[in-house]
Amino acid sequence: MKHDSSAIPKRSLLDILFIVFLRLIAISCLWFGLQYWSMLVGYSLEGKARFDLLNLPWKVAGAGLAVVFPVAALGLWLTVSWGPVIWLCAAGGQALMYGVWPQVFGSNPLIMILNAGVAILYCIFRVLLHLEKRHRRESVMVDLP
Repeated sequence: MKHDSSAIPKRSLLDILFIVFLRLIAISCLWFGLQYWSMLVGYSLEGKARFDLLNLPWKVAGAGLAVVFPVAALGLWLTVSWGPVIWLCAAGGQALMYGVWPQVFGSNPLIMILNAGVAILYCIFRVLLHLEKRHRRESVMVDLP
């Protein structure tokens, strides 16, 4: 049976690029999550950063980020609205770790720069998508006399 009209709107190039961007960030979040898990179970760092050997701040941060990053990866991959929010929580946790408390967690300026870059790119994409949506809406309107 053939439908009269297609209910699926055609995606613009900007929509496709945004989805690709979100999925690339999702892959990196999954990678970060796996790194934290491998650290906590003793698979990486020659077992010196196992959960039972860490101090309390690293236990809290490591366990939290080991859970939050894979959840953010799932949300970003599925392009649902809560994915970027969870990513922001994870990136905020890393910003607190390496920016506010470098004496406890050490300094990692690369993570700070990458997270800031992702946040800026996300904001740019959202503004461009908003402008495109507004332009599409204005071009469809018809003023009747």
